[in-house]
Amino acid sequence: MTPAIYVLLGSLVLGTLYGAAFSWRSHSLLKLIIKTASTALLAVWAFMVGGPLLVVAGLALSSLGDFFLEADEGDRFLLPGMGAFFAAHVAYIALFWALPQADQSWLILAAQSGLILCGVLFIRWLAPWLPPKMRWPVFLYGGVILMMGAAALRLDPVFLPIMIGALMFIASDVILSIELFKRPEGAPKRPLPSIALWFLYFGGQALIAWGASPITD
Repeated sequence: MTPAIYVLLGSLVLGTLYGAAFSWRSHSLLKLIIKTASTALLAVWAFMVGGPLLVVAGLALSSLGDFFLEADEGDRFLLPGMGAFFAAHVAYIALFWALPQADQSWLILAAQSGLILCGVLFIRWLAPWLPPKMRWPVFLYGGVILMMGAAALRLDPVFLPIMIGALMFIASDVILSIELFKRPEGAPKRPLPSIALWFLYFGGQALIAWGASPITD
């Protein structure tokens, strides 16, 4: 096997380990390392196989976001983490716009409209539980991730893994926002939502990386 395959396998092993054994547990240095390294290795793999720099940047920024969100049990690094993920979504939007597009059709338009409508309704439903300082950051973040999803839905069908991965990423953020803002303050993380959130997120990132990168190994 080539070095790139070992890097990919390392990412998948760490990602699976984090989801199955650490995702709902309290903060620890080991948990931080495993979580951050799993997505960082995806970025390294995409770079090694000649993936677009925008997908490498999106993965690297996501790994930075993972680091911030896992850095402590409070919300001290929540805004920096959201900022890193915001930048990752901007990189993905630029990437998706640069990839071959499907012919515009009513089905694509309906899917994009449905995604945006559901996203707006969800954010509106969540708004009463948002702390005042988090309202505009959440609104802006919601807007950019919906743009990312809409751009993915416009891709040529050959990029189906990217489309699925983008929608999984959005689904993971839905769960994360509920856990962050609706769960009682100080309540322990719940195992099932934490596991679902992680595997949707990590699986989505892996599909985006796989779909955007030339597989030559």
